[in-house]
Amino acid sequence: MSSFSRRAFTAGALASLLTACAGHGTPPRPKATSSPVPARRARPLARSVPVRLLIPAIGVDTPVVRLGLAADGTVQVPPVTAHDRAGWYRHSPTPGETGPSVLLGHVTVGPYGDGVFRHLARLRRGERITARLENGTAAEFAVTAVRTAPKTDFPADDVYGNVDRPELRLITCGGARTGDGYADNVIVFAALSDAKSPTPGER
Repeated sequence: MSSFSRRAFTAGALASLLTACAGHGTPPRPKATSSPVPARRARPLARSVPVRLLIPAIGVDTPVVRLGLAADGTVQVPPVTAHDRAGWYRHSPTPGETGPSVLLGHVTVGPYGDGVFRHLARLRRGERITARLENGTAAEFAVTAVRTAPKTDFPADDVYGNVDRPELRLITCGGARTGDGYADNVIVFAALSDAKSPTPGER
């Protein structure tokens, strides 16, 4: 991730996401899993934009939209719609490239109810996440850790800091409901474990 991109995050990247997570109900609090499980080290992939995200353990199968920076310097969030989608921050690596690829999603979407990441906190170590890429490749990740963190003490270095292998970060709101949204963030960490190349005609 470039120094500009990282500064954009640490200067208030999640402010817009966290405010947009206001809605109904309280998601289950995740158990802290501070000791990551090793994932089989897979070779990094060529850059290719994610177009779909699948998380079978929690029933997620969603298109992925591209997110940039808003006029105030915060990271854009997926639109609040009845058909909620995850969003990939386009200044982070693409899934499978070396570094932390960052995807954001809502836990609730106002009057529409549950967001695409409503049950993100239920993920456990070793469970599978697949990012389908624009070039047809399916990048498969294994969850290495699930954390919850107060919005007032977001672990920016752990989430956005440089790493020497392809990793994934999924971020949403969590914890207790407050007047403005949710008190915490749920953060899923995952590492690339495999990649399946497209067969002819799949691209």
